[in-house]
Amino acid sequence: MRLLQRLIIIASFGFIAASAFAAPNAPVEGVEYQRLQQAQPTDAGKKVEVLEFFWYNCPHCHVFEPYLADWAKKQGERVVVKRVPVGFRESFVPQQKLYYTLEAMNRLDLHKVVFDTIHGKRQKLDREDQIMAFIDKQDIDKKKFADTYNSFTVQSKVNRVRQLQEAFRIDGVPTVAIDGQYVTSPSIVGQTMRGAPEDVLNNATLQVMDALVAKKAK
Repeated sequence: MRLLQRLIIIASFGFIAASAFAAPNAPVEGVEYQRLQQAQPTDAGKKVEVLEFFWYNCPHCHVFEPYLADWAKKQGERVVVKRVPVGFRESFVPQQKLYYTLEAMNRLDLHKVVFDTIHGKRQKLDREDQIMAFIDKQDIDKKKFADTYNSFTVQSKVNRVRQLQEAFRIDGVPTVAIDGQYVTSPSIVGQTMRGAPEDVLNNATLQVMDALVAKKAK
């Protein structure tokens, strides 16, 4: 992923340059995004549903988070953004429950705090005891958090993630699904922008998302 290498290739092959610079704004199926063989149902009504599959320990998810948050604020009423904490292994479950507990308690203002604690303060939040110690330092009802964390509702949402991962063929994060039909990510977009720095790939991904949302909104 070297931007200089990409620029050299563009300079050498002019016809590639035209498509490369236009790609994020006019994404091509199978290149900047993928179409699911079977579209998945959504529950966003007339709005476009956007799912972000993420993992709190993923450094790329941490970097992508503010990009996605800013993008979501600009969408107005036409888009519903939902986050899905992946569970590739059993060890992911505590953090999945952490996210869904914050969601259930309407405390997703702590979502970014979790990311910053892990990647900024280098504090591990892999186990339930570590999570409870973290919560103990936050302005939140600790008993209610513990009750919700261990509730049937939260566990049911965790179980549902496995089905979503299979349906959307999620094998890496961050990955974004648009309206149950399209999937894109910085790594997918990066296949045609090898060498580009992470901020360029993240912004390009948002442009692809814009195009796909506009496509579905029509």
